[in-house]
Amino acid sequence: MSALTCFKAYDIRGELGVELNEDIAYRIGRAYGEFLKPKKIVVGGDVRLTSESLKLALANGLMDAGTHVLDIGVSGTEEIYFATFHLGIDGGIEVTASHNPMNYNGMKLVKENARPISGDTGLRDVQKLAEENKFQAVDPSTRGTYTKISVLDAYIDHLMSYIDLANFQQSMKLVINSGNGAAGHVIDEIEKRFKQASVPVEFIKVHHQPDGNFPNGIPNPLLPECRKDTADAVKAHSADMGIAFDGDFDRCFLFDENAEFIEGYYIVGLLAEAFLQKEPGAKIIHDPRLTWNTIDIVTKAGGLPVMSKTGHAFIKERMRQEDAVYGGEMSAHHYFRDFAYCDSGMIPWLLVIGLIALQKMTLSQLVSERMNAYPASGEINRKLDDPQSAIALVESFYKERAIMVDSTDGISMEFEKWRFNIRSSNTEPVVRLNVESKANISIMQMETDHILTLLDGK
Repeated sequence: MSALTCFKAYDIRGELGVELNEDIAYRIGRAYGEFLKPKKIVVGGDVRLTSESLKLALANGLMDAGTHVLDIGVSGTEEIYFATFHLGIDGGIEVTASHNPMNYNGMKLVKENARPISGDTGLRDVQKLAEENKFQAVDPSTRGTYTKISVLDAYIDHLMSYIDLANFQQSMKLVINSGNGAAGHVIDEIEKRFKQASVPVEFIKVHHQPDGNFPNGIPNPLLPECRKDTADAVKAHSADMGIAFDGDFDRCFLFDENAEFIEGYYIVGLLAEAFLQKEPGAKIIHDPRLTWNTIDIVTKAGGLPVMSKTGHAFIKERMRQEDAVYGGEMSAHHYFRDFAYCDSGMIPWLLVIGLIALQKMTLSQLVSERMNAYPASGEINRKLDDPQSAIALVESFYKERAIMVDSTDGISMEFEKWRFNIRSSNTEPVVRLNVESKANISIMQMETDHILTLLDGK
């Protein structure tokens, strides 16, 4: 029995040929089918050159396990989430490597109601069966079927339910960068709805055509070097906003009318406030990395902020427990109760342009006050040989002075005028640092520099 290293904490990701191939994809499908015994499951794939062949091998494994497979074709991860809960079927699998390098691919797995399958909710069991590779002979009489379907219209209907087109009275220009990933077909359908309603919103499309060769680089706007094309297009077209997606568009990244990148942290506060205006007293889930702005906004708006460990499986579980209306992570993952508590990269930008239209303010006006009230470092990553020792050093240095210490996820420490969170990555020898302050950029920058000096052992 050989170990399958493509199984990670929350999903499947691996180097092609080395960790993931069609044989392994078949075994994953077979193992999923035998462990969960789904009657019907939906599959889809991103635009990577190997996604189609891996998806079909996966589908064969599922069918050999007796599962009926519905294939929605080229899709983003959230289209699989939607199809799973909309059709009321037993599960879904998206073949995607999101923002990983060209020579990678992977899978994201859910069960009924689009509930995530991660390390402690079945992924290890699927891994064990796939590694053992001791499946029974296929019974032709019980083998599953394969059908191509589309849920695109119903999915677009759902997306459009988050905004009121009647509010769009003034013209608006949007730069939308799909990064040659899977988002393009959804953007085209949303654009059609705006045109049908004669809404004066112009879509300026950048790197729009899906292309698994990624001629403009892997779409990952979390990296500063991947933001230039969107920012340049916002400037060139004097656009009101820029929107950029990663490969499977489960995250969107926003640029204001000045082409400035807006940290996901401030979008969380913006969306939390919007939901609380419609549903006062609702619960809002947030992660521990940056918190003060979100807590302040949610509390003032009469909501209840609830902190959860970072990561989609933890956030979704906590959202269900609390019946939270919305959850947001600073990494640009946004979760919605009406979207089966799942994350979506399409709903956030629609909500934000809805706010711009309704409040007749620019995006910079919507967030600048909050950015000044709680300036943040943004996430800083350091590759270190011994992350745990480095974190322990930082903790021991600040522990005596901290007003509050929390270990929900890594270490968070609060002081009178600033706070920080430091945590190690689940998947690589990297330490991730986030620092914020109360209306004091110089303290935030000074303390950030000091922690980095400690981490670097200088």
